[in-house]
Amino acid sequence: MQASETSMTDASPRGSASRLEKWLIPLIFRATGPVPVRIALGDGPGVAAPGIAPRFTVRVRDLRTLAQIALDPEVGFGDAWMSGRVELAGDLVAFLEAVYHAGGNSDRGWYSRLASAWMDFWQANTLSGSRHNIHSHYDVGNDFYRIWLDRQFVYTCAYFPSPSATLEDAQTAKLDYVCRKLRLVPGETVIEAGCGWGALALHMAKHYGVRVAAFNISREQIRLARERARAEGLADRVQFIEDDYRNASGRFDAFASIGMLEHVGRANYSEFGRVIHRLIGDRGRGLLHFIGKNEAGTFSRWIRKRIFPGVYAPSLSEALEVLEPMGFFVEDVENLRPHYARTLEHWLERFDKSSAAVTAMFDPPFERAWRLYLAGSIAGFRAGPLQLYQILFRGSQFAALPWTRAGLYEAGNAE
Repeated sequence: MQASETSMTDASPRGSASRLEKWLIPLIFRATGPVPVRIALGDGPGVAAPGIAPRFTVRVRDLRTLAQIALDPEVGFGDAWMSGRVELAGDLVAFLEAVYHAGGNSDRGWYSRLASAWMDFWQANTLSGSRHNIHSHYDVGNDFYRIWLDRQFVYTCAYFPSPSATLEDAQTAKLDYVCRKLRLVPGETVIEAGCGWGALALHMAKHYGVRVAAFNISREQIRLARERARAEGLADRVQFIEDDYRNASGRFDAFASIGMLEHVGRANYSEFGRVIHRLIGDRGRGLLHFIGKNEAGTFSRWIRKRIFPGVYAPSLSEALEVLEPMGFFVEDVENLRPHYARTLEHWLERFDKSSAAVTAMFDPPFERAWRLYLAGSIAGFRAGPLQLYQILFRGSQFAALPWTRAGLYEAGNAE
């Protein structure tokens, strides 16, 4: 994994800095746990966690940066990585996995809780807040995402029929897997909340003969989705609507939300459930596909600060707060955790191959931030608390689903 190329030759003089270094670095290990890393200020010898052989070396440019990392390890390291104020000797993904395995609690201290609450306030997913949050991430330009996503621009977990499947095939398999879970029938109507660049809506219309209303508040995504619909002759069967899902109306047979629950905000789960019920009632069915966590708690503040403002990954029990108050029956819950780790590996490989193009398109801090985000996400799905849940649910008056899951694993049910 490529590390920062910034020189460490401008480190603080030794002496008093060395004494502060020996005081600050143990504070970092106290928060992160015994990570097998040696942390060094400038060109100094550094300090390792007691009782564990270091496999990595992190060199910090200056004392101020070291203090920032000691105060807030996650955000301090992330920002220092972005600006090139830290170097890592070793593989970035492996290092971040080791951090997860160390089992620290840097996100549970008073400072983290206070900072997280402040973020929750400023990044709240109100109607206007959601537009700002989504614009910050998804509207950085379609040319950027074209560099490292698959040809259909699917920016959610793929489904790999085998570990060796290509990303292209795995994303198509995921689209069809969702359709099979929903048991779509030609002539039905589907509403999709948060449609990305339109791949699922187009797949549903083309292969399952349904009509789709797809909502999204990303201008760039909607623009490309509409272009695809016209190019594929599906504009009369798929309507891409640039609006918030909360403004949707009408009655539909099925509801789909793929990678959007993370952007709803837990404070809005009850409203989200009411919107779904308003749209499909007791006779419809739906599917939620989302990043979750092992247990309730704050989500990465660095990711919320630099990559995904307003994002929150719920625990499974929190996600059910969307469905249970509306009387929906939960028919199936599946965890595709290893599939998301594999998806991210493909994305990071493509991203790294085009890192020079990304840097030219934006700047070095942007490129380093996104590499850290992708690498950290791989580590989170391999060794950390991240999960990828699919919840299939139905209204109380929808016909019962099949006796077994056998049909889900029989590809080729499309028209």
